[in-house]
Amino acid sequence: MSIWGKILGGAAGFAVGGPLGALVGAAAGHAVDRISTPAPEGPESRENTRKIAFTIGVVVLGAKMAKADGAVTRDEVDAFKRVFRIPPEEEANVGRVFDQARRDSAGFEPYARQIASLFQPGHPVLQELLQCLMEIARADGAIHQAERAYLAEIARLFGLTEADWRRLEAIEFGPDPTDPYQVLGVAPDTSDADIKAAWRRLARENHPDLLVAQGMPPEFIEVADRKLAVINAAYAEIKTARGLS
Repeated sequence: MSIWGKILGGAAGFAVGGPLGALVGAAAGHAVDRISTPAPEGPESRENTRKIAFTIGVVVLGAKMAKADGAVTRDEVDAFKRVFRIPPEEEANVGRVFDQARRDSAGFEPYARQIASLFQPGHPVLQELLQCLMEIARADGAIHQAERAYLAEIARLFGLTEADWRRLEAIEFGPDPTDPYQVLGVAPDTSDADIKAAWRRLARENHPDLLVAQGMPPEFIEVADRKLAVINAAYAEIKTARGLS
């Protein structure tokens, strides 16, 4: 069974606990006190908890992202489905959590903090999630101030540095998202050696195999593949322009 098929199961809620588990419990009809029971200990259990919590968090933060400008549009819902590659047979399950998150009166902060607690501050897996939320934000053709503020606060709660936030913001919302220097987070006058170092760091941090090993569910590997391809293409473009081998 894919991880999407587990998000409404009692075992998934039991493992996650906290505000994410409680929301899933409300969507699935489970008692909240059962959902919030601490998960069993052990390396494998903790790893499964990270993956399940990440997946539920994607749904919840995606729903609240789509609502940030005051209305959830069809474009935003379609973007959510496209970004997160939900199998047709799992759309009903995911939709129940998505709808529960939209109706939930709580803010997004408790959910973002719970996801952030599973990773080191600014972890590449958290950056992957943030970029996916950015794609949902621009799905309706306009970036609203409320959406930008939402994303900036998510970045802060995720522990991203100001430099990382500006780099991701430039890629997703900048006037030229294909600018290779913006993609690598460097200035056009940066030395060849420092540009190569920036590329190596980003390529290493964003390698899909490493991200999955660090807690990103395999179902999200296409998102990571796309991002790594953009990073490699940016460095190749700079090398060509500078005549580097």
